[in-house]
Amino acid sequence: MTPEQRALVQDSFERVEPLGDTVAALFYGRLFELDPSLRPMFRGDMQAQERKLLQALALAVRSLDHLETLVPILEALGRRHAAYGVKDEHYATVGAALLWTLRQGLGDGFTAEVEEAWATVYQLVATTMKEAPLTEEAA
Repeated sequence: MTPEQRALVQDSFERVEPLGDTVAALFYGRLFELDPSLRPMFRGDMQAQERKLLQALALAVRSLDHLETLVPILEALGRRHAAYGVKDEHYATVGAALLWTLRQGLGDGFTAEVEEAWATVYQLVATTMKEAPLTEEAA
């Protein structure tokens, strides 16, 4: 991830973040459209889940300047998701839903450069989560 990509992600997130609930609802709608088998993994309050998604995105985007603090958080998140039954192949579906959602939220502002920057950041996040040690002691 280049400094330019980091800036593109942070700047574009500032434009999308105020859309909050709408963005989160679009994301989950698209996720379940792409893979309906994921829907049963979300048994609780979807509004609470949407808030968690937005909080996680905000934390990740704001921590891009300090990856050393973000990695342990992503590893813990990866372990939790594995315990929920998330498989490696689900990460590609989540990435596709995220990019689609950003395209909807940013409209013409979702340029090829912005898309590439988000794809790069998402790949970093997903890889870190998937490769998390099974226990914190193993880290």
